[in-house]
Amino acid sequence: MQTIDVTVIDQEKTAVAHAAAARVEHRTIVGLGSGSTALKLVDALGARVADGLEFVAVATSEQTAERARRWDIPLIAGAVPPHIDLVIDGADEFDGGLRLIKGGGGMLLREKIVASAAERMLVMVDHTKRVDVLGAFPLPVEVVPMARARVKHHLRRLKLAPELRRGADGKPFVTDEGNVIIDCHIGCIETPDALAGTLSAIPGVVEHGLFLDLADEVLMAVGETIEVFTRG
Repeated sequence: MQTIDVTVIDQEKTAVAHAAAARVEHRTIVGLGSGSTALKLVDALGARVADGLEFVAVATSEQTAERARRWDIPLIAGAVPPHIDLVIDGADEFDGGLRLIKGGGGMLLREKIVASAAERMLVMVDHTKRVDVLGAFPLPVEVVPMARARVKHHLRRLKLAPELRRGADGKPFVTDEGNVIIDCHIGCIETPDALAGTLSAIPGVVEHGLFLDLADEVLMAVGETIEVFTRG
């Protein structure tokens, strides 16, 4: 198994966050993703705000919103606006078609709502996130709490190796929307579109972590280099 240098990964996250922050234009509406790289993005944008950049943001998690408030970044509260100029977020995996798996942090519902409202989606990742075939990273499925046993049973029948996500305290992980996450350990997703449709049709499933036909561009840090991938 290849050893991952966490220091290098952290440096790549910082580099790609700054590269993504440079894409934000004056007086636009920007969706801010969730996770460790997204927090670095908010810090980079905060420095730009201090230098005079003006924009308003839509946060995809309470953690991101809290970090944005520290930098005095204006936030749109309540309902997501019908149009967002740009959303910038991370990903747990992406393939050659810029299809993504997201939701490792448990914020996939808000992230997908914001992404679906955005004119463009820019994804920022370190070099470990690129894959030939999606599925090595467990696929998150967000579920209404009362349906978790039934949904897990259904996923098991589909041979998706479901496992209820738990927090550090051993209790079920709860999303910002009050739902639970079931992670599917698939290994290889040969037909992402078909699987997405199957999951969405299960009663009790709120959302899943397959982000298909949403990402327009991926910035991937490889050491000090930023590689750019665009959807054909």
